[in-house]
Amino acid sequence: MARVRANGIDIEFESHGRPQDPAVLLVMGLGRQLTAWPADLLAGLAGAGYRVIAYDNRDAGRSTVLEAAGRPRLAAAVLRHLLGLPVRAPYSLADLAADAAGLLDALEVPRAHVVGVSMGGMIGQVLAATRAERVASLTSIMSTSGARGLPGPRPAARRAMMSRPPRGA
Repeated sequence: MARVRANGIDIEFESHGRPQDPAVLLVMGLGRQLTAWPADLLAGLAGAGYRVIAYDNRDAGRSTVLEAAGRPRLAAAVLRHLLGLPVRAPYSLADLAADAAGLLDALEVPRAHVVGVSMGGMIGQVLAATRAERVASLTSIMSTSGARGLPGPRPAARRAMMSRPPRGA
């Protein structure tokens, strides 16, 4: 793994494949590290002729942790969102998309295929909407636009997503 300074933070990343190949930027979801990407996926994409770049979002893994922001209260934030109340956060999806663009800048990658999972898909959407010239394509997996009125997960699925994974998982 390696690290770059971009958008005012340190971003931990790893790159597979040849630097001159078309880039695929893998954007993980909330609280997950770059190590969550399956090794077979990374190897398969690199073997197919892509430069694969996976990274840790801020406040995840080995990227900058914003200690002063405190620990997020996710359950309270979800409840506020469901009630239509404002949710205050120390940074936004736009900031996370700027982190992704900053990583591409630091690696001298002008354009990438973006693959995002969950919140990573939302980051990819913002990146594509605000910096379309940087995004060759977007694959959004298990994600949403966040628009009010869209159906959400069933209660049992929401509880599972908001709970800690079992030890050893």
